[in-house]
Amino acid sequence: MKKSRTSLRSKKNGTHPIRYAVIGLGHIAQTAVLPAFANARKNSRLTALVSDDPVKLRELSREYGVPHTFSYADYEACLRSGEIDAVYIALPNNLHRDFAVRAANAGVHVLCEKPLALDEKECEDVIRACAVNGVHVMTAYRLHFERANLEAVELIRAGKIGTPRIFNSLFTMQIRPGNIRLQKHSGGGTLYDLGIYCINAARYLFQEEPTEVFAFASQNTDPRFSEVDEMTSALLRFPEEKLASFTSSFGAADRANFEVVGTKGTVRLSNGYEHSESITMEWTVKGRTRTREYPKRDQFAPELIYFSDCIHSDRPPEPSGIEGMLDVHIIRSLLESIREGVPVELRQLSRRQRPGRRQVIYRPPAARHRQVHVEAPSR
Repeated sequence: MKKSRTSLRSKKNGTHPIRYAVIGLGHIAQTAVLPAFANARKNSRLTALVSDDPVKLRELSREYGVPHTFSYADYEACLRSGEIDAVYIALPNNLHRDFAVRAANAGVHVLCEKPLALDEKECEDVIRACAVNGVHVMTAYRLHFERANLEAVELIRAGKIGTPRIFNSLFTMQIRPGNIRLQKHSGGGTLYDLGIYCINAARYLFQEEPTEVFAFASQNTDPRFSEVDEMTSALLRFPEEKLASFTSSFGAADRANFEVVGTKGTVRLSNGYEHSESITMEWTVKGRTRTREYPKRDQFAPELIYFSDCIHSDRPPEPSGIEGMLDVHIIRSLLESIREGVPVELRQLSRRQRPGRRQVIYRPPAARHRQVHVEAPSR
């Protein structure tokens, strides 16, 4: 494997903080990713911004003290400037593959928002480019470092609710008209945006991979949904006849909950997928319910801290490119099921690494910053 062209050592300071360029300055970048660098300053530094909005570049570089800005046309110059070690890709889904492969080919590490890409071939392109060029790739699964989710994993793994049998989840929101998540060509739709959380949660809670999927999609007369589904309900079959079901929707009141039912009890997380609210866990065994509240915390700084540590130690990240590709394969199979109206068998999936309590990283809520030319996706 080729070594990264980016030197991570400083003559004066030993190992220097990993220098990041954030690619794309939309809502998630401005409300969560950029503010997170203050909580990740131990080993991560925000060094460059890339966008085609000159007002965003000017105002946000001033707000965060970022020394370098680039347009998308100058992306190659950013990658080969010698000023960055890694990129955080927060672009529309259809651009993930191209910007990730170009970064890898320049010897720059890749932290990419989910989904990793739109289909399995694009995911394979990203994984291969990173391997050939000796750089790391991580799919940005922030919940792999979040305490409530990981304590639910450990509780189930320890047999506290018996053998897990059923997973059920809702992830819904009311999306604003015109939001990019409603554009088919950009990789919009509820599965890529919301359903992916439910799929990933079922996998890490069951600690297994599904073997077969089935789904229905619904589109009502609301003009927002002329290109993508308003709502999708899915059923995933796991080994030993475990079943996972979820509904994702862009046209319903906010919900972000999941429940696992075992042979002896249940565990439920309310707001389990949220990053801007507190999370509540309810664990019930033999009629006795215990409740635990997890206050709001920064879920994006832990991603940066963990990935930077992986780069420094040359250690493959746990939520790897393979992790991202598995969810994309499941999504593509669900879309096939919707088109054909039949269950779809998955190719044989395997996963060696799973998230667990050892990956919990706590950082307090990030400071609020002003936002430039952006609005929230939900209304």
